[in-house]
Amino acid sequence: MIRAMSTAATGMDAQQQRIDVTANNLSNVNTAGFKKSRAEFQDLLYQSVRAPGTSSVQGVRVPTGLQVGQGVRTVATQKMFTQGDMAQTGNQLDIAVEGGGFFQVTMPDGTQSYTRAGNWTLDDTGRVVTSDGFAMEPAITVPPDAVNVTVGTDGTVSVQQAGQEDSSEIGQIQLASFINPAGLESIGRNFYRRTSASGNPQVGQPGLEGRGTLTQGFLEMSNVKVVEEMINLISTQRAYEVNSKVIQAADEMMRNTSQLG
Repeated sequence: MIRAMSTAATGMDAQQQRIDVTANNLSNVNTAGFKKSRAEFQDLLYQSVRAPGTSSVQGVRVPTGLQVGQGVRTVATQKMFTQGDMAQTGNQLDIAVEGGGFFQVTMPDGTQSYTRAGNWTLDDTGRVVTSDGFAMEPAITVPPDAVNVTVGTDGTVSVQQAGQEDSSEIGQIQLASFINPAGLESIGRNFYRRTSASGNPQVGQPGLEGRGTLTQGFLEMSNVKVVEEMINLISTQRAYEVNSKVIQAADEMMRNTSQLG
């Protein structure tokens, strides 16, 4: 009975972690560029009372064994980098990535971070920065007399300055791609950091080598589907409830056993 209790307890703990992941997904349903996570589980070690294929009598092997599982554990929370819905904003500095790839951002300590959130703005010097003031990499500076900013699908940034009819190119947005984006480390504020699991960033022009294209005046929204998350919430709650029933059943059996005398 004690084994049943501890096994069911691992199930309750796993479902608690899954509901934490679901809660984070739902709380970021309106976060630009957010990618939902998925909790992944593995069964624990088994106690082998009798191994499959052992001999029962001479020349006869048992077709199945006798193994008792010890429960479940959470082994990963994997980011799902599916495309989010596009929301039209009309803002010249809102840029969505259609396809794979990440914007590059220079952090205050000089390291590189990566993001799918395309809600850019300008600082007091005209640099294109995030809402936290971190500069895009490579840096792009918009002249103070610019009256119109145009971003091409290939990342070319052009401006039309006051008193001029023709536009002039001022920079090139580059995207970074990873062989395993699920291996990136989430560090908050819509940022990811490379790890040995993600591999090194492959930086280049949007639209080439598997990198997506850019769309100006749009934002990629969260890829969280509320209905799917609500279904996950219900199934997780029921699984948690079933495991708690196992503990109650084991407790009832132990109580009945103690009353036999």
